[in-house]
Amino acid sequence: MHVLVRGAGVAGLTLAHELVRAGVRVTVCDTRSGPAGSASWLAGGMLAPWCERESAEGPVLTLGKSAADWWHEALPGHVVRNGTLVVAPARDRAELDRFAARTSGHEWLEGEAVAVLEPDLAGRFRRGLFFRGEAHLDPRRALTALAEGLRRAGVRFVCEMEVEADRIADCTGMAAADPELRGVRGEMLLLRTKEVRLARPVRLLHPRIPVYIVPRADHHFMVGATMIESDDDGPISARSMMELLNAAYSLHPAFAEAKIVETGAGVRPAYPDNLPRVKRTPKGISVNGFYRHGFLLSPAMAREAATLILNERVEVFDEAHG
Repeated sequence: MHVLVRGAGVAGLTLAHELVRAGVRVTVCDTRSGPAGSASWLAGGMLAPWCERESAEGPVLTLGKSAADWWHEALPGHVVRNGTLVVAPARDRAELDRFAARTSGHEWLEGEAVAVLEPDLAGRFRRGLFFRGEAHLDPRRALTALAEGLRRAGVRFVCEMEVEADRIADCTGMAAADPELRGVRGEMLLLRTKEVRLARPVRLLHPRIPVYIVPRADHHFMVGATMIESDDDGPISARSMMELLNAAYSLHPAFAEAKIVETGAGVRPAYPDNLPRVKRTPKGISVNGFYRHGFLLSPAMAREAATLILNERVEVFDEAHG
């Protein structure tokens, strides 16, 4: 069987990986020549199912628990298992209590314990929540490495969307012709400073705009979390930039002198319940609707989609030899 995977974002690449592991011949097509510019390219890369449960439905936790293990097996050395730290300014202590009440898998940190975990935050936060079982990765390094591994395994990458194949897996996100999908705009900043060191993603709670700050290589930090109901993929707004910068400054004043390396905005596809779906189509399947959980939920959805395709292959073989 030959499967054409349309879309080279995280959904398409994880599905291609699962299919190749099962011995299926795969071609990946995308209108872009590489992953840069996709919504996946702008992701935070947090593998944080317990934290996400604060505002997400139960399946996000259930399906996301195995994500870190999947990514570690697929890309050894890419997953950082340092957990997630959640903090809030003293005036927003109620937000921390609310977050704790809506999640599980955490432990409370008091005073000095926050400083032990993140020395650069010493004296800045009296309490925190530590989600020890969570992890993160750099989405750009992961997408690039996953694509390189698929090429080494014989997967062909093309730009034309029409390729002869036995089955088609549509993983094109907002470009898919699915009337149920809506766009959710997310904006991000990439900052660089040598004055702050963080070992793990830190979520700063705020009643209006909670944010996350994720450490990356070479003193870089990704700052994000805007969630805007819009399919506008234009540049980041001045309001969002100010709010994200203010949040970074609230976490640590040294971010005021950080260099703004990059700004970005992407539109993420979402179904009404904000959960991804695998659907059968006349020519195969579609995998879509990852909302803000692309790297967290794509492994589980890739396994489900690959199982559907492989079972279909078995059914066809049985019919032919029945």
